[in-house]
Amino acid sequence: NVELLKEQEKSDRLLLNILPESIAARLKDGQNSIADGFAEVTILFADIVGFTVLSAQISPEELLVFLNEIFSAFDNLTEKYGLEKIKTIGDAYMVVGGLPNPSTNHAESIAEMALDMQEELAKFNAKHHAGINIRIGINTGPAIAGVIGTKKFIYDLWGDAVNTAARMESHGIAGAIQVTKSTYDILQNKYLFEDRGIIHVKGKGNMNTYLLAGRLVSAVLV
Repeated sequence: NVELLKEQEKSDRLLLNILPESIAARLKDGQNSIADGFAEVTILFADIVGFTVLSAQISPEELLVFLNEIFSAFDNLTEKYGLEKIKTIGDAYMVVGGLPNPSTNHAESIAEMALDMQEELAKFNAKHHAGINIRIGINTGPAIAGVIGTKKFIYDLWGDAVNTAARMESHGIAGAIQVTKSTYDILQNKYLFEDRGIIHVKGKGNMNTYLLAGRLVSAVLV
């Protein structure tokens, strides 16, 4: 029975590595279809710029060590700010604030994470004498989250707000954090922004976007 308990604990730990705790609990309770709508969340997409060039210059093993070091630092920030990492896709990283447990400071938490991600990358570059950069895109809006698949299942996110956040990253600037007006409206009195003006966004048309440049107050998260 002790062995059985150990195995149970191991499988529970694995499940919590893949899914948020509250979602894992619902799955264990027998729910096999989980989808929830959220009125307002903040989504961040980040892409490492220069990683493809780097991958041609170093061994696959070294590349993996580098990527693991960067993403582990990002994972720690996710934990620090109570955010939910959704997934990594190659050298891209996706994280969200405000789900599965709704919060009132999801935009602030994501802004803090974005600024800290830039700091982590600067530390990484100094340590390894590297010159890689990060492009970050952020958007706030409604989304649907749920579990898909029965094998290798993941907790994922859908909706126009998610697509727009991805566009903020892909249409962004290396070394900058680009945000939509909806995120800017929430954060404008707490952070420094540069108005990027109107840009043409694929599938969205013309959008007024802003670049998050820094903190206005020392203690943002109250």
